[in-house]
Amino acid sequence: MGGPSPRIGLNLKVAQKQILTPGLVQMVSVLALNKLELREMINEEMIANPVLEEVPEDVPSIDEVDKKTEAESPAVAAPEHPVTNGDNRDSFEEIDFGSFFDEYLDPGYKSPAAEIIEKPSFENFLSQPTSLSDHLEWQLSLSICSDEVRAAGHSIIGNLNEDGYLTATLEEIAQTGNHKLENVQEALGLIQLFDPLGVAARDVRECLLIQLRALAPDNTLAQQIVSEHLKQLQNKQYREIARALDRPVKAVERCVEIIRRLDPRPGQRYNSSQPRLIEPDVAFVKTGDGYQIVMNEEGLPQLRLSHHYRRLLEEGSTAREVRNYVKERFTSAIQLIKNIEQRKQTIIKVCEAIIRRQREFLDRGIDSLRPMMIKEVAEEVGVHPSTVSRAVANKYAYTPQGVYELRYFFSEAVQGPSGGSTSLINLKRLVKRMIEEEDSARPLTDEQITQRLRELGFCVTRRTVAKYREDMRIPSTHQRRVKA
Repeated sequence: MGGPSPRIGLNLKVAQKQILTPGLVQMVSVLALNKLELREMINEEMIANPVLEEVPEDVPSIDEVDKKTEAESPAVAAPEHPVTNGDNRDSFEEIDFGSFFDEYLDPGYKSPAAEIIEKPSFENFLSQPTSLSDHLEWQLSLSICSDEVRAAGHSIIGNLNEDGYLTATLEEIAQTGNHKLENVQEALGLIQLFDPLGVAARDVRECLLIQLRALAPDNTLAQQIVSEHLKQLQNKQYREIARALDRPVKAVERCVEIIRRLDPRPGQRYNSSQPRLIEPDVAFVKTGDGYQIVMNEEGLPQLRLSHHYRRLLEEGSTAREVRNYVKERFTSAIQLIKNIEQRKQTIIKVCEAIIRRQREFLDRGIDSLRPMMIKEVAEEVGVHPSTVSRAVANKYAYTPQGVYELRYFFSEAVQGPSGGSTSLINLKRLVKRMIEEEDSARPLTDEQITQRLRELGFCVTRRTVAKYREDMRIPSTHQRRVKA
């Protein structure tokens, strides 16, 4: 007789996985939008989705002072919850209205009662857009890495094209920049984690894979389709892909819908060379001993779900095709409203962290700006550092000290007098002030500026001072000299 027969059984295993959905991809893109871009996107969505409606009531102007204490107007109108009576099943039971906000938002941030405050007037003004290289250099300056890796990172950023792709090989960058190849490889891995997701890729395949791996590392089917069947994907040969991967066509089509929402040219958003009209997205308003965050929602359509289309689902005479279409549109509309609200709450949480760290700046001015790292705020808010980068990119805050881009508050620390730390921004301002006050006939050399800074207690090198000067686009000593 043979050995014991193998046991056949059913084993259940509970595992928590993050599945990449079109809604998650949309959430990432919505977070990166400033107010004007968000308004444009909402208007486009209302045209495309008949289930979305704008609340007809006028939203109070941001510069009006409400005479009554009332809840602050939300960015979007929450839909009514479905009601079920006994055995009468609601037509909307497949759409989870009950967890509309609860699944996505921290209950502590649900439209708190607003204090009676004098809200600022948000005025449009022109701003030079942030370039892709500036945005990446800013993130690199706030990253924890060795000086050698940071130097290699500068070289990588300098070799990106307008779409955000790396145009040189790692070997070429190492050779021309006099870097070790392992430092270039480490720098590339670091930059590929930056916002915008997909930057510093060598080709479209790698660009899409970077985005998929960052958003949902467990969604292996979508990654496999991009990695192994990109050509068939481009030719819409979904059945062939399904057959090759031994997966249902429906599963492949769901992944295709996700991949279609990714950005194959991530650098283009920062490729505008013309000044753009901007509005502050948020205000830091002084209220007694503290500050309150006021979102600028003037002109943003307040969204609600159409009662007309809900009645279509409740009517038994509605054709199945119509019901399925309306349900799909309702699901899409709810996801958009969730993502708009999620954007708002993420910005509020990041701004609250900024206020806690930059209180002295808000009270006294720019000389009191403190060093602040993206990673610190990300850990406090409970999100990935790239989420903080997206939340502050191209967004502005109205403060008692003027209007500032949110990312301006983030700056690395440099060793200052008495062993303390000071903001790199303030050290650069000090260098600029020295140059502005110099004798134009005998301008300061980088070495002389370095010596003066050392006398003030700053530990810097001549090469560092030269880099600060170049970052601020200040000419060299020879170019600044004015002959008598």
